[in-house]
Amino acid sequence: MGKENLTKNLLELNLAVLFISTSGVLGRYIDMPSPITIGLRALLACVVLFLFCKWKKADLHLQNQDRKTILISGILLGLHWTTYFYALQLSNVAIGMLSLFTFPAITAILEPIILKTKILKVHLLLCVLVLVGIYFLVPDFNLQNSQFKAVGFGVLSAFCYALRNIAMKSKIERYNGSVLMVYQLLAIAIFWSPSFFLLDNSMIITYLPATVLLAVLTTSIGHTLFLYSLKNFSTITTSIISCTQPIYGILIGLILLGEVPKLTTIIGGLIIISTVLVESIRLSQLEK
Repeated sequence: MGKENLTKNLLELNLAVLFISTSGVLGRYIDMPSPITIGLRALLACVVLFLFCKWKKADLHLQNQDRKTILISGILLGLHWTTYFYALQLSNVAIGMLSLFTFPAITAILEPIILKTKILKVHLLLCVLVLVGIYFLVPDFNLQNSQFKAVGFGVLSAFCYALRNIAMKSKIERYNGSVLMVYQLLAIAIFWSPSFFLLDNSMIITYLPATVLLAVLTTSIGHTLFLYSLKNFSTITTSIISCTQPIYGILIGLILLGEVPKLTTIIGGLIIISTVLVESIRLSQLEK
């Protein structure tokens, strides 16, 4: 990968992260049960991306041996979104987003095991840094503490997200990223559909504009770009670089919601975000 291609790919990845980061503010703003929000988000985004694929004349056919993996990855993506939104509702944008970013550490542990690749010492070091950062996010290790529960949901969300990204690593080489998202979103829309009948759906019309924004900007555009980035970087590298997402999200939350993070949250966030700089510098040196 030449310097020009590296710069272009890094810009595309950061643009994807910026769009995805809008999920924090939208997740806090939309006051509906998380499964309903996620189910509606998936349905709307699925329609948008399907139309985009038809417009681009993308091949929507999946090989039989890949269907199960793509279906499972879709369910993992839905679980990731749902638990992440629970974390946002229990705390704030900063805590919700930063707790999610244990996923680079989880990815660094799971990817070598699942894909049978070599474990790099630098990634283990970055895992430790991320975990130290998370420690500062939890002031009280008490199950009655909403912030503690929020971090717990964030870590569970991170686990689902790491598994999904690893599963999709091999598939993105074969398929168009938008096509993969269509099938994953369809799986979420189907499996999450019972929530519309079991939970309170009275606020759907009220929050429909925000949900449409979540479906189009955050999901259809952001996550598709992120999937494309898996072609150019390892899952671990992509995960660590995407840790800039909390910076964007917290700034948006500060401007739109007036949420000012606490000092301990800032300290933990800075430790976590420092992994981005370490990995970016390491990647740049490798590409020289």
